[in-house]
Amino acid sequence: MGELITPEGGEIFEEPFDEALSKRYLAYALSTITQRALPDARDGMKPVHRRILHTMRLLKLNPEEAFKKSARVVGDVMGRFHPHGDQAIYDAMVRLAQDFASRYPLVEGQGNFGNIDGDNAAAMRYTEARLTRAAELLLQDIDQGTVDFRDTYDGSDEEPVVLPGAFPNLLANGSTGIAVGMATSIPPHNAYELCRASQALIADPEITTAGLMNFVQGPDFPTGGLCVEPRAAIREAYETGRGGFRLRAQWGAEEFLGGTWKRVDFKDMDADAIDAYLNARSKWRLVIDQIPYQVQKSKLIERIAQLLDGKKLPLLDDVRDESAEDIRVVIEPKTRLVAASLLMESLFKLTELEVRISLNLNVLDASGTPRVIGLKEALRLWVHHRREVVVRRAETRLAKVEDRLEVLAGYIIVYADLDEVIRIIRFEDEPKQTLMATFSLTERQAEAILNMRLRALRKLEELAIRKEEAGLKDERKELKSLIGSETEQWAKVDAEIGAVAEEFGPRTPLGKRRTRFGDAPETTADAVAEALIVREPVTAVISEKGWVRALKGHGHDIAAIAFKEGDRAMFAVKCETTDKLILFATDGKFYAIDASKLPGGRGHGEPLRLHAGLPEDADPVALFKHDPERRLLVASAAANGFIVKEADVFASKKGGKQVLNVGDGEAVVCTPVEGDHVAVLGQNKKLLVFPLEDLPEMTRGKGVRLLGGKGAMLADATVFAAEDGLSWIDGAGRRQTAEDWRNWTGKRAQAGKLQPKGFPKTSRFAPRDPAVMARVADSS
Repeated sequence: MGELITPEGGEIFEEPFDEALSKRYLAYALSTITQRALPDARDGMKPVHRRILHTMRLLKLNPEEAFKKSARVVGDVMGRFHPHGDQAIYDAMVRLAQDFASRYPLVEGQGNFGNIDGDNAAAMRYTEARLTRAAELLLQDIDQGTVDFRDTYDGSDEEPVVLPGAFPNLLANGSTGIAVGMATSIPPHNAYELCRASQALIADPEITTAGLMNFVQGPDFPTGGLCVEPRAAIREAYETGRGGFRLRAQWGAEEFLGGTWKRVDFKDMDADAIDAYLNARSKWRLVIDQIPYQVQKSKLIERIAQLLDGKKLPLLDDVRDESAEDIRVVIEPKTRLVAASLLMESLFKLTELEVRISLNLNVLDASGTPRVIGLKEALRLWVHHRREVVVRRAETRLAKVEDRLEVLAGYIIVYADLDEVIRIIRFEDEPKQTLMATFSLTERQAEAILNMRLRALRKLEELAIRKEEAGLKDERKELKSLIGSETEQWAKVDAEIGAVAEEFGPRTPLGKRRTRFGDAPETTADAVAEALIVREPVTAVISEKGWVRALKGHGHDIAAIAFKEGDRAMFAVKCETTDKLILFATDGKFYAIDASKLPGGRGHGEPLRLHAGLPEDADPVALFKHDPERRLLVASAAANGFIVKEADVFASKKGGKQVLNVGDGEAVVCTPVEGDHVAVLGQNKKLLVFPLEDLPEMTRGKGVRLLGGKGAMLADATVFAAEDGLSWIDGAGRRQTAEDWRNWTGKRAQAGKLQPKGFPKTSRFAPRDPAVMARVADSS
């Protein structure tokens, strides 16, 4: 290793690499947190925003003054206060001017400052800007000693550490930022509500968050929208400083009347009432007039169009953007009988018409420490900062009043003996010292007298000076009282906050609340999921070796379907893609299968166990299209069974729902209850018929004995109507009917009699072969 060469006078310190890296990364992290990402709780500003507003104030870009080029502002900010890229500064300035990004814009822009479609602002050389009234309030009294100043990055100038902040900017405009190891996300709120809540906090420092929420309803986004977050969740978010808000687009409907489209008033109508009203109209459409915060309209419509082309929105026919100054997105339903609530729920589920705005109230407190605070603490930090501003402003003003009174006292002495003062000034070599000695003046008074103009020696000026002195003495008394009384300080803060509340009240265009609150319609997840499925006829097929698929349409020849070698069809059920299928297995469980999720008919399908959590030792017994109004007879090989409502067997989980307890045996029968008599057939070829009313209806269990006799095992069972008679299907697919089925009637659990002549050797009322059953269905 060569000799280390250092600059003259330099030193080299040895330090472990991990320690050196850790120290430097920590310095970088702290810089990012305090100087870039997190806002100050007192004025709600990050350094770049604070420097932009301060620069615009120095350029005298007040609301009543003329606009100046944005490039001028950016140049001054970068050259004097913020030595970073000009584009980053301009982007921050543009966001302060966008009324769809900032609830209360702090910069008034002239020219192209971008739009809600996501188009960028014009270059800074083309746009102009000045401050808004809200920004003016943030800067108000900044030159009255209300805040501290610090040196700029090069020490050539000074910048404010924090703004006086007469406007509740932290919560009113919100903030977002990502630092190292932490982030902040604060949604905008209504300034009027924040001011009223702050006044309530001043009146009662012990007020709870729930009490403050009587004033602050929740976020108020510049683009409006409907907040459907539960009230309890909002309160918890405000208490902890962490949470979120579900925000939806605002929508309405128009109906076609008299050759024109007219808006429908949905006041006091729930989702069902809205659906019923629109379904009775001859022609209607939906109109979205507010979209969620920070959602680009062009990308939103592009997403809806993509879903429409991909047939992911079967209830939707078309979407059009008819926006001009205001948002107007037209949604055309597939038919007039479409449920509007379901259509919108499907859009909310698949697009950014519903978003979740997070709340992470991570800010820098008065000491510059980052911490997560709640709503009450955020308001407390702001009002305490305002109290400090009031006191410091009073102290600065008091110092000026005292100085002026000292000067006025010297003037009054002059008027008492003008001739002597004039003589001293004309003839003495050191008039200042002589005046001080002759009239017992201070140096400040003597200097003021020497600088006095001759016109001020008029008698009228003396009267004006005495009047000014009396007024200043009264003001001094008030200022001292204010500085010495905490009660008066809070009263002053309360009055100033009240004035801001009036200026941004609900009767003003800017102060009127834009975001409404409500509850999401009580639409089930299944209904929404069904609305997202294109309704098409399919035939669900399960093979004997456990493969499942869905063939499009219903006119299939089951015998002609191709299977893997040695495999064939076991079940074939005609249904639609919106249907649910229920599968009964030998383990006594029911499993639910979504027809829309079955693989297509090309190929041999997928393993059944991917769609139903069927264990390895269980096999399918029956497959039905789910009908909640139907009842089923279920039975085990041990000849135990009962009747169960199909609505009670639907399994919400993939693992199925246990209904029939089979013990060490297995389930063998699951058949619809359509009739008034039950026929059970044993493996010993014994047949027994008994009334259906002898079977109990249960939701779960072992059931009761169906067939008696020593060691009797059940082969099959069916339910039939007495007037139709007992019938079965032979192996050739022909329906056979017993001549006198009453010969086999008896009491439940009896041994029964031998089955009729000609009964299938399989001891089943119908063959399992779906091809045979399809032929029977076609012939009937």
